[in-house]
Amino acid sequence: MGKTIDEISYALEEGILCFNVESFQELELLNQVAGEAGKVAPVALRVNPDVDPRTHPHIATGLRENKFGVAWEDALRAYEVASSLPNVRVVGVDAHIGSQITSVEPFVESAKKLSELVGRLMDNGVTLEHIDIGGGLGIRYRDEDPPEPGEWVSALLPVLEPLGLKIIFEPGRSLVGNAGILLTKVLYVKETPYRNFVIVDASMTELIRPTLYGAYHEVLPVERRGGEILRADIVGPVCESGDFLAKARTLEKPKPGDLLAVMSAGAYGFTMSSNYNARPRPAEVLVRGDRFQVVRERETYGDLIRGERFLGI
Repeated sequence: MGKTIDEISYALEEGILCFNVESFQELELLNQVAGEAGKVAPVALRVNPDVDPRTHPHIATGLRENKFGVAWEDALRAYEVASSLPNVRVVGVDAHIGSQITSVEPFVESAKKLSELVGRLMDNGVTLEHIDIGGGLGIRYRDEDPPEPGEWVSALLPVLEPLGLKIIFEPGRSLVGNAGILLTKVLYVKETPYRNFVIVDASMTELIRPTLYGAYHEVLPVERRGGEILRADIVGPVCESGDFLAKARTLEKPKPGDLLAVMSAGAYGFTMSSNYNARPRPAEVLVRGDRFQVVRERETYGDLIRGERFLGI
């Protein structure tokens, strides 16, 4: 949502599959920009089906109080408006109810509501090409038991196939979440009468999910040596009490210089990273078997100030 004119223009120029439009004003702007470019914009309306995804409130996106999508009760009117605009071509229906969803029931409920809408649109003479059920299929971070992608698809196909439309899924996290780790080095081990801390060189600037959502990520030593066991918070060097990667974890007591692997960091890790506290972001390394390649260079302090200018005033 919140698409800018520049973004719309670029997408039109590149021949985007379709725009998932989320409001009446966005629809009018899209029609205007497409007209000025001499193009017709393919459009699906993102509909808010008011379905509870049973996930963290910050990543629930399909409830009526959420900012996303056209309200369910406004959907038919929105399609009427879209169908009347000269520079817009209606091609689909879209919904996305949330992220890290660990059961198929919310997806099925959303699919049934979208199927009902599609039927009413077709009765009204609206021609559609696809239905986009969105994404949000969760992964196992700790003790979750999410459905496998095949189970997810099998639950949805009986609802969606009878429509005769192309079906679009957005699996996202379920593909990459457990494919990535955050590798961090122990700087200090700080033991106090109240709490113990393992201070590492990664922080909320590299992985904000624990701070933002209270999310759990398993933390493992890269090299197991055995020995003394320590219960501690694993924290970063950023000047926030909320800067932690794990709370109250029991682990082999590490030494400065040891490496820890923060697991399941392949989704919403680097993409949500920041330069807060003037912290250059780390390198990204792709590993395949016994081969590896740096696919994104480590940032430097020079990178942080490259766009700054001294005006001399």
